[in-house]
Amino acid sequence: MASTGALSDPEEYQKIFHWAETQKDGTIPSFSTRRNDPYQYQAGFGNSFVSEAVPGTIPQGQNSPRNVRFGLYAEQITATAFVAPRHCNKKAWLYRARPAVAHQGFTDLPDNKDTESNFLPINPRVRVSPTQLAWHPFEIPTGEEVDFVSGLKTVAGSGDPTLREGLATHVYTANTSMKKKAFVSSDGEFLIIPQQGALDIQTEFGPLFVQPGEIVVIQRGIRFRVELPDGPSRGYILEVWGSYFELPELGPLGANGLANARDFLTPHAKYEISQEPWEVIYKLGGKFFKSTQNHSPFDVVAWHGNYVPYKYDLTKFINVGSISVDHIDPSIFCVLTVKSRDLTAPLADFLIFSPRWDVASHTYRPPYYHRNAASELMGLIYGEYGGRSDAFSPGSISFECGMVPHGVAYEQFKAATENQPPVMQISPASIAFMFESSRPFTITDYAWNSEKRHEHEPKMWDDLVDNFSKYAKEVEEILAKKAQGLRV
Repeated sequence: MASTGALSDPEEYQKIFHWAETQKDGTIPSFSTRRNDPYQYQAGFGNSFVSEAVPGTIPQGQNSPRNVRFGLYAEQITATAFVAPRHCNKKAWLYRARPAVAHQGFTDLPDNKDTESNFLPINPRVRVSPTQLAWHPFEIPTGEEVDFVSGLKTVAGSGDPTLREGLATHVYTANTSMKKKAFVSSDGEFLIIPQQGALDIQTEFGPLFVQPGEIVVIQRGIRFRVELPDGPSRGYILEVWGSYFELPELGPLGANGLANARDFLTPHAKYEISQEPWEVIYKLGGKFFKSTQNHSPFDVVAWHGNYVPYKYDLTKFINVGSISVDHIDPSIFCVLTVKSRDLTAPLADFLIFSPRWDVASHTYRPPYYHRNAASELMGLIYGEYGGRSDAFSPGSISFECGMVPHGVAYEQFKAATENQPPVMQISPASIAFMFESSRPFTITDYAWNSEKRHEHEPKMWDDLVDNFSKYAKEVEEILAKKAQGLRV
C-alpha cells in the first residue's frame, strides 16, 4: 500500500488504492480536496447552491429586484424548458458587473479542420468502420502557441448538435494558457478529463482546479477559460447534446456506492473586474464564432442555482463487484450517465476502471469474449490497464464498434483458465475510462488519417484453438446414447 505522506505531490494520489488512504485511519483531520488544490468548493450533486464573493449581495425573497445591491445586473441562465418538471428544471441566477449581452457582435471564425459535429454517414468527413481501432497518444504541439480551444481534435461521435441528441468525443492538446479569451459551447455539456498536466479553469461561477485523476463538467452555455499551471497538457472530452450528465440509479445497491453525491464539488463565486479587450469563442452547430467585449466575462459577484459546473475526484469512486462467481456487467463502473430518448438505453455512460479487489472464484479475470450493443471508446489516464491485448499507454485511445466481437488473446485466456484465480488487487496505480453509448459512432477524418491510428492486430486471435474437436469421440458416444433414448 502506498505511503500517504503529506500528499503534497500530485503524483502521490496516483499511487493510492482509494481516497480513504488519505485520511490515515482517522488520525488526522479529514480533507476533501488534494493538498495542492488552491480553491475551496461547495459539496453535492444537483443541489441548488448559493455563493457570494461579497456577503449580502444576493437579493432575498426575489431574483430580479428593481435595484440589485452594488448596482449589479441580474442575469438568468435557463437551461431547460421553462415548464420542465421541478426535479429536472435547470437554471442559475448570476449577479454581475455587466451582463453577458454587453458585447460587440459576432464574427465567423475559420473552420477548425480537426473538429467535427455532424456524424451522420452522409457527411463525407466521417466514416463507418467495424474495425477495432486504436490510437497512440496524440502529440502536444511545440513551436507555436496552442491553447485549449485551438487544440481541440474530434475523434468520433454520433448524431448532430442541431438534432439535440448525440455526442462527440474529443482530445485536446495544449501548450499555452488562454489569454484574455473565454470559450463557450452552445452545443452541449463538456466532460473534461485531463491526462497530462492540471487545468486551472476560470468559470462564470468561480474557479476549479482539475488534475489528472479528476474530471470536470462544464455545462452548455457557460463561459470558461483554461490555464495550464503545469505547462503542456493533454486530455479527453465527452460532449453530449440534448441532455445532461446525471448520477446513475443505484437499484439494489441501495442508498450508497459508486460515485457519491457529496464528493462532487462546485466552485465559490470569484469575480474579475477588468476594462480591457476580451474574446469569447462560441461553438454553435460545430461552427466557431467570436465576439469581443471590453470587460471580463468573469465579473459575477454572486450567484445561485442548480445549473453549475462541478468536478469529481475519481479516487473517491466506490467500486462494487462480484464476491462469488462470474463478473458483473461493466455498468457497475458507471460514474455519470446521460439519458436518451430511448428509456432503455443511455445516450452515454462515463465509466472508470480503477484500483479494486478481485475475489470471484470459478471464473477467470480477463474480460470474457463478448459482443454488445454499445459503442466503446476507451482511454487511459495513468498507469496500466490489464483488460487490453496490445500496448495501451496513458493518452491512448481504443475504439470498439457496437456488436463487433472482442476479447483477449489466447495466451491470456489459456493462462487464466488453467490457474485458480487469486484474491488480488487489480489496476494498482491506474485509472482507465470508457465512453460508452447506445449510439453507433462514426470516425472523423482527423482520427482516421492520423499517423497515431493503428488497428488491433487480428492475428492475436489466430491461436484461439478449437478444443471442442478433441472430444469428438466422447461427443459421438453421448449423441448415440441420446438417439437410443438412453440417459446421458
